[in-house]
Amino acid sequence: MSASLIDSHCHLDLEPLRSELPQLLQEAFAAGVQGFIVPGVHPDGWVGIAAVAEEDPRILPAYGIHPMHAGTVTDQNLDQLLELSTAGVAIGETGLDPAYTVSLELQERAFREQLRVAVSCGLPVLVHCRRAFKRVVTILREEHADQVGGIMHAFSGSVEMAREFIRLGFGISISGTVTWDNAVKPLCLARELPLEHLVLETDSPDMTPQRYRGAFNRPAWITETAERVAEVRGISRENVARKTTDNVRRILRLGSSLA
Repeated sequence: MSASLIDSHCHLDLEPLRSELPQLLQEAFAAGVQGFIVPGVHPDGWVGIAAVAEEDPRILPAYGIHPMHAGTVTDQNLDQLLELSTAGVAIGETGLDPAYTVSLELQERAFREQLRVAVSCGLPVLVHCRRAFKRVVTILREEHADQVGGIMHAFSGSVEMAREFIRLGFGISISGTVTWDNAVKPLCLARELPLEHLVLETDSPDMTPQRYRGAFNRPAWITETAERVAEVRGISRENVARKTTDNVRRILRLGSSLA
């Protein structure tokens, strides 16, 4: 694949990826992946994200608190998040997910607090959402997140809901689930949404493409997702790579961060 790719969501700071980082980066570069966005999950992991970002200029950090850790949000780590925002390209990942035992009330409070940090410092947001799309749209509107936009990470909603987020300035991220044998919604999203609103991700080490199911996901395997999107749209892989990379650059306002 001649056109380069950006993995808009991969957890290179987490095991087993962290201990294999040099090899993973070498594999990814050989596959044409030239940029990696590493999102935060828990405040205790922010130091680790900063450390992996220091190892290669193509690794770009984002800092945030995942909804499953919403209970860890305090005034102290919100202050720390604001400080770290100067070194990050986005705030996240944050959002709502009723699959977790953390109450939705607590998740919503944490989500709103992080959105306020994002808007105050002018950074886009990486949003995690499952089965709470209408509520997330409402919160994004109420917190004026359309001022900063962002990415709906590994989007699993309908085409109609995706368009709601697009209207708020959010890109829709397609993950390795689009390659799965039982994929339905991801295929609809990849086929029907305008290409200028799509980005790609691996969510490594999760959401492994069909060909490698059973193994930990790796950034190099984002090419599987690009190929599947190209196939369902009837366009070239190079076109998908070029456009989705341009989209990540635009949405996250990367400028010359990835030359």
